[in-house]
Amino acid sequence: MPTLLSVQRLLLGLATSLAASLGLAGATAASAANVTTLACTHPAMREFDFWLGEWQVHTPDGKLAGTNSIKREYDGCVIHERYTTGRGYSGESLNIYDVPRKVWHQSWVDNSGTLLLLEGRLQNGKMVLEGQNLAPEGHTILHRITWTPNANGSVRQLWESTDAKGIWVIAFDGLYTKK
Repeated sequence: MPTLLSVQRLLLGLATSLAASLGLAGATAASAANVTTLACTHPAMREFDFWLGEWQVHTPDGKLAGTNSIKREYDGCVIHERYTTGRGYSGESLNIYDVPRKVWHQSWVDNSGTLLLLEGRLQNGKMVLEGQNLAPEGHTILHRITWTPNANGSVRQLWESTDAKGIWVIAFDGLYTKK
């Protein structure tokens, strides 16, 4: 089902085409900027801003797990994450607040072929996103990732997943510190 924003953008595209055919293209450029500005200024769009930045990510034992670059893109509407370990593993995510559904959405992809779709919201100052995918063996794996901003400016990312028996285990525990 299309979201309100996608319908607005479709209508804007149609209006732009019509205006261009009538020689009114300049007027529609301002309209396009207004739709984007309105869609991306919802207060909830800033709930994940604590994660923005250039980061080093360390495991609980202090070892460098990787680096992460997290920036706002697409007129400030999307948070784009780029993660690399420097040891051959890398991935990225696109994150957006879906205003009509009042939910954060993350699409994660990596160079191992993983696609992970997560959704959730800010809960008690922590961003909590959940989703599921299939293990190679065919059973469903549940995922819950929690990002917690710390008073010193660091961020803890705790990724929990279910094992083959459905028991929650820690898949990754990382501390983000600014570069």
